[in-house]
Amino acid sequence: MSDARTAGDDGGVVTLASLIPRLPKVLLHDHLDGGVRPATVVELAAEVGLELPAPDAEALERWFVESADAGNLVDYLKTFDVTTAVMQRAEHLQRVAREAVLDLAEDGVVYAEIRYAPEQHLREGLGLQDVVDAVRDGFAEGVAQAAEQGRTIRVGQILCAMRHQDRSEEIARLALDNRDAGVVGFDIAGPEDGFPATKHASAFTTLAEANFPVTVHAGEAAGLESISDAVHGAMACRIGHGVRIIDDVTADELGDRLGLLAHWLRDRRVPLELCPSSNVQTGAVASIAEHPITKLRRLGFSVTVNTDNRLQSGTSLSREMTRLVQEADWSLQDLEVVTVTAAAHTFLHHEDRFQLIDQVIRPAFAAARGGRHRA
Repeated sequence: MSDARTAGDDGGVVTLASLIPRLPKVLLHDHLDGGVRPATVVELAAEVGLELPAPDAEALERWFVESADAGNLVDYLKTFDVTTAVMQRAEHLQRVAREAVLDLAEDGVVYAEIRYAPEQHLREGLGLQDVVDAVRDGFAEGVAQAAEQGRTIRVGQILCAMRHQDRSEEIARLALDNRDAGVVGFDIAGPEDGFPATKHASAFTTLAEANFPVTVHAGEAAGLESISDAVHGAMACRIGHGVRIIDDVTADELGDRLGLLAHWLRDRRVPLELCPSSNVQTGAVASIAEHPITKLRRLGFSVTVNTDNRLQSGTSLSREMTRLVQEADWSLQDLEVVTVTAAAHTFLHHEDRFQLIDQVIRPAFAAARGGRHRA
């Protein structure tokens, strides 16, 4: 385990894991409908007359995690039928968005880009713009309430189009219409295998011509071809997950050798939005200890750590980092590098990124390095 050392408030020795909740964090890959509080699902389900698969919040929380441990992405995604069912009214979307911000701020997240698919929230009469407005209002309320509690957080929206549907051009234009109202990026989500990014080429061309940033789910349920499709066909600035890039890294007696696609991603600093617990649940990797995130980080890829779906994975960004420390021998330096990497690849403008790094992240990690801790 790591032997980096940090002082506690009382001058004694503290564990690295105990420091993690207090460290500033940057979250690039978090789904709004994957981060609903279980108690909120119960309350909203009662309002809309939805029958739930478990009788109370505690049991429902277990159901989500157990159901998401399906070992494949398709079954994992079925759990979202429940959360999206209670996110069809403006006031419900606003509440979920507000609570998401508060939960992230409590976990030490100082900047987050939260994604969702507006087209999945239209069953009770909302329009696409109504959905974006409700989420924006909820985020603003959450930021304000967090500030009242002494926590600072900034949040941007990423709008997703469902890759197995045909509304990507419409969602792309929706994102552009709201680029000055809190929407910072575009994504395609949903079943990956069999639904290539190039199916949505028109949307990606529209976004590129408008100089609007894109991230693409790729390399989670499908392999290298999907990642190549995202980078070259969709012109993605970041890769959502991207864990399968490890398939383009081979080892022999001379060490690790990168294939052409792996070199392309590493050489051009294309960031990977890796989600350790989620990747284990969907069967992309076997365990946190064996997760390629550690090897990719040490090979020099632009690696970031993310939650994906906090409800389905029973997780937080602190928990993801703690698991990497405890199960994959990560150090404080590893945590700092991935946090700085995430901040440097947000969809903020350059000056905002480095203000976040220089004024928030580096000072906090410098203070953590200044004392004594054990792993």
